[in-house]
Amino acid sequence: MLVLFETPAGFALFKVLDEGKLSSVEDLWKDFASSDKARKVVELKAFNKFENTSDALSAATLLIDSKPSKGLRKFLQKHCDGETLAVADSKLGNAIKEKLQIDCLHNSAVMELMRGLRNQLTELMSGLAEHDLGPMSLGLSHSLSRYKLKFSPEKVDTMIIQAIGLLDDLDKELNTYAMRVREWYGWHFPELTKIVADNIHYAKAVKMMGNRVNAVNLDFSEILPEEVEAELKEAAVISMGTEVASKKRKHQEEEPTAEAAEEDGEQEKEKSKKKKKKSKDIEETPAAVTDASEKKKKK
Repeated sequence: MLVLFETPAGFALFKVLDEGKLSSVEDLWKDFASSDKARKVVELKAFNKFENTSDALSAATLLIDSKPSKGLRKFLQKHCDGETLAVADSKLGNAIKEKLQIDCLHNSAVMELMRGLRNQLTELMSGLAEHDLGPMSLGLSHSLSRYKLKFSPEKVDTMIIQAIGLLDDLDKELNTYAMRVREWYGWHFPELTKIVADNIHYAKAVKMMGNRVNAVNLDFSEILPEEVEAELKEAAVISMGTEVASKKRKHQEEEPTAEAAEEDGEQEKEKSKKKKKKSKDIEETPAAVTDASEKKKKK
């Protein structure tokens, strides 16, 4: 049996010399009380050292998700032929079993064995001093923390959920303003409701016209298609709507509402664009990280 042990410097494979020790979990810790006793239970078979911090970060990130890195897969294929592999993570063991067809073991005895290995790690691995292991662990921890803070999918998901909620609120507010504009202006120019279906275009047209008699002399080309503009101007001339009793009072009611509807519509479009961009960034982030990692490996 082999034991896969993860260190900040790389992956280590230990050979279990006396598998009978695993049958007594309570006494297993005693066999790692000293380096001499530990050497009678396990010995280092192979060690796969990380090339750089980026390599270590990439492997650690995958391990958090219980996935073996490319380097780890090659390492295990080379040294685990016909062996049972003891792992600290059962999900990682399942992934290794699925990808490499290597039988993996995870139980309380394995966890106690890992605890013993950690206690005597520097004694069992030549060339790995305890004063070197500390800075390696600290450096990898900082890199991993920065990576998780920068690329935390939970944080980005929260932003998208909040953006969707804001879009829903804007949509409701926009519909409220649009209905008010159509209701109030409909008394003066009822035909406009059927001619201009879009709420934003309707609000902009109302804001430009004020009184429907002004429509004939206005240019609506920036907000309406040519045929719709022609229909609007024709309808304004023969409209059956009531005349505006007090132009000033009407504008006080209609124009602020029309402006509010127009502004809400523009905000909704802008928020929608940002939400789509953020969603696209989430999809591209894993691929970008993988590409960067592969480029560094090639160098």
